[in-house]
Amino acid sequence: MELTLLGTGAPEGLPRPDCPCAACATALGADARAATALLVDGILLLDLTPGAALAAARSGRTLSGVRQVLLSHPHGGPPIEVPAGLPQPGRVPDGRELALLTGHRVRAIAMDAPGTGYAVTGPDGQRLLYLPPGGAAAGIGEGSSGPYDMVLVDVAGRPDVLARLRAVGAVGPTTDVVAVHLGHDVPPGAELGRRLAAAGARAVPDGTTLTVGVYEDVPDVPRRTLVLGGARSGKSVEAERRLEAFPDVLYVATGGPRNGDGEWAARVAAHRERRPGSWRTAETCDLVPLLKDDGAPLLIDCLSLWLTDAMDSVDAWDDAEWADGGERALRARVRELTEAVRETRRTVVAVSNEVGSGIVPATPSGRRYRDELGRLNAAFADECEQVLLVVAGQALPLRG
Repeated sequence: MELTLLGTGAPEGLPRPDCPCAACATALGADARAATALLVDGILLLDLTPGAALAAARSGRTLSGVRQVLLSHPHGGPPIEVPAGLPQPGRVPDGRELALLTGHRVRAIAMDAPGTGYAVTGPDGQRLLYLPPGGAAAGIGEGSSGPYDMVLVDVAGRPDVLARLRAVGAVGPTTDVVAVHLGHDVPPGAELGRRLAAAGARAVPDGTTLTVGVYEDVPDVPRRTLVLGGARSGKSVEAERRLEAFPDVLYVATGGPRNGDGEWAARVAAHRERRPGSWRTAETCDLVPLLKDDGAPLLIDCLSLWLTDAMDSVDAWDDAEWADGGERALRARVRELTEAVRETRRTVVAVSNEVGSGIVPATPSGRRYRDELGRLNAAFADECEQVLLVVAGQALPLRG
């Protein structure tokens, strides 16, 4: 089954008309996108994009063989004209299946928002799933019969939809996940590619033709990632973003509650509200057992608070205790942690503060903490496939 993407953008396209934002200003050339529309084997058209006939011609295709046009969502962009000679667009009722004379079968999938998803099975059995923007399938996975060969969804706008598909087995390790309905909420170009790769997905330019069922070498999601950054740099948001397309994440909060500290409680509440509802939370600094167990991905936030707890446990703030075994005890704790990271089979994303570039602390204990955090970050980074530094909300890859 062959699929040509006549457009891959949001209903308003990219750049959006009259939008002065930075993403729209840089969405040029291959990064410019018309509203998403899919041409399947030259006979089935899913959604319409402005200038569909011209878009097909630019891709080396023609719409003359199209026998069915199906719409997936209420159109929110510029008015769409139906090219001459095409059948009038329609919509398959939710849960019903449309059989074409060519051997293609199209099943309509109900959504939790206005619109209809489509599961298309080709004559040779290849299967693709196409969902409109802004919603997730209701009763997702019903009748999916295992992973789809290709899934086209709004990964950038609704990563949780991809998480649900993974949870029910509709997306597996060999599923080609292609992001569509791309708008100006994510900067185009390299940043878009980086964010999609972290979710196990990719984007392609308008006019690309794909073969359903042919495995694409999408970058594997790193098993271990360390995200560094200064205060309010966006490091926690970046870490959370890396796992929001995966189900059943365990969020490990190393800070714990601080009774009577209203500002800390507000920070914790903001983090909780940002996280997907399906994630679980554990408040603990006992990381080694979690790393040794099999299970869901771990998001550890953060190592700097873990180090504070570890230094408390060996009384590292006292110079005499530090010299009389405290330093050795802390080194052993760090070594135990990094060895567990090396051996873990779980996906791990950890957050830590990058403090070495700031003001030199005024106290010996402050300088000791700064030095030990630098050593911890370096040791942890050595065990990670990917290391990122977040500055002003921008993630800079240091490794991987």
